[in-house]
Amino acid sequence: MEFKDYYKILGVEKSASADEIKKAYRKLARKYHPDVSKEKDASERMAEVNEANAVLSDAEKRAAYDNLGKEGAYRAGQDFRAPPNWDSGFEFSDSGDGAGMDGAAFSDFFEQMFGRNARAQRGAGAGSSGGASHSNFRGGPPPSQRGEDHHAKIELDLRDAYTGAERLLTLRGGKLDDSGHMVNEERELQVKIPKGVREGQLIRLSGQGSPGYGGAANGDLFLEVQFKPDERWRAQDRDVYQRVNISPWEAELGGPIEVTTPGGATVEVNVPARWKTGRKLRLKERGIPSATPGDLYLELQVVLPPAETDEQRAAYSQMAKAFAQFNPRSGQ
Repeated sequence: MEFKDYYKILGVEKSASADEIKKAYRKLARKYHPDVSKEKDASERMAEVNEANAVLSDAEKRAAYDNLGKEGAYRAGQDFRAPPNWDSGFEFSDSGDGAGMDGAAFSDFFEQMFGRNARAQRGAGAGSSGGASHSNFRGGPPPSQRGEDHHAKIELDLRDAYTGAERLLTLRGGKLDDSGHMVNEERELQVKIPKGVREGQLIRLSGQGSPGYGGAANGDLFLEVQFKPDERWRAQDRDVYQRVNISPWEAELGGPIEVTTPGGATVEVNVPARWKTGRKLRLKERGIPSATPGDLYLELQVVLPPAETDEQRAAYSQMAKAFAQFNPRSGQ
């Protein structure tokens, strides 16, 4: 996927005001619109211009895009992979659907970076009234219209799914000041995390979206749940996979070991003798809780103890003699 420099596409500085962006867009639209342009690549250029305008004319998307620039020095056309959870904590409204005014689809870059918010809105089952714009073709707001829904991501510990939690969430976004320049803004919300929440699930906060017009209801805020990366465990739907280290003698001889689960419980499990790395132990209904709980799978990894003393090195030497015929590379 190639990085898109939207400021370069519109030919404006990063400090450009909303009015400067609008003027640049209109100038390029007159030049490249397929109905009037004689340029051979007019359709492709027009799609790029539409895409750049869709991001830079939207204060929320522009704030997130500018923050992405702080993560690294990206150049137009270079191979690009978004940093993990780059948009976590940023709030997006439902405006913008990933298509240009001439029907051309936006780039993979746009779809990966911003298109997910529209998909999340569709997946939430939110009504089309939540995604409508507050303007119409005649230039004025309708007399009564529900506010736009907003979307943001929230990062949680996997343990929160076992117990439920309350979190103070700081949402970042952008708005235009009186001179038309974009400024960042933040707001804080106290969010109750329900027990049993899954990754990708949407938590709905009623009335926390954009204000309605003409006495109509506010839009809602949908929070998409993501679990923080943790080398100890990972979730797949309601099943949880937990890495557990065991010694060579525990793996070969078997026996009971104690394991602390993501839910905080300490359980005793029996390791079968002659355990091989890659196999899993299943603890039924120890995954993410629900009416039908997931399972917890223990991925047992054999860890070799370091030989730091003469006695420990001698023990390894004795092991080498006892297993003189053992070749760990046989069959490779």
